[in-house]
Amino acid sequence: MGLYDRDYARTKHAFGFKNPAKDETQIITFVKETYKLFAASMMAGAVGAYVGVPLAGTIAAYFIPLFILEIALLIGLHFVKHKPGINLVVMFSFVFMTGLMLAPLLSKTLGMSGGGIVIGNAFAMTSVVFGAMSFYAIKTTKDFTSYGKPLMIALFVVIGFSVVNLFIGNPMLAVGISGAVVFLFSILVIYDTQNIMRGGYETPIDGAIALYLDFLNIFTALLHLFGMFKGDD
Repeated sequence: MGLYDRDYARTKHAFGFKNPAKDETQIITFVKETYKLFAASMMAGAVGAYVGVPLAGTIAAYFIPLFILEIALLIGLHFVKHKPGINLVVMFSFVFMTGLMLAPLLSKTLGMSGGGIVIGNAFAMTSVVFGAMSFYAIKTTKDFTSYGKPLMIALFVVIGFSVVNLFIGNPMLAVGISGAVVFLFSILVIYDTQNIMRGGYETPIDGAIALYLDFLNIFTALLHLFGMFKGDD
């Protein structure tokens, strides 16, 4: 399950624009650029998955070195995000890798009876959850931007249980973890959306990657859940 440190891009002072109320034009431009990059990231991730499915066996065999490369690209993005050109190369390389790394799970699901429907349902449900949480984030008067620390703690707890379950392989725990991931990253969609709307990320790349990882983790968790409920696991 693709769980990542969601706070990697945050700055100490939290806001890229020091006075959002006086920089409304900048904020609007920032939001537009963020969502353009998010849309492009979704397409790049889909390309990675499409390329990866026929190579699922090879990817699974080299999972650890490929995963290390994926994390290295994410970390590297933090250091080059202010460098025009190279920042987009690293960003889309990372996103492409996430799609590639999802390929073994997609291939396994496609091998199930009705696997294509399972993937379609997981994607549709993810889109509904993501859209609903984004809409709520914009419309609600409740401020979720101060929830960063408890959300990160919850994320590390989920990661801890995920690592434990790699060794014990308990199906019920796996269901619980996947459910927790869907819930946690749904809240993170609200958190990230509000931060983007307030200029709370240093660059549009930071905001786009945050949203992309929210979508990716919800989709992956739902794919696990639907696959397990299908009864072929």
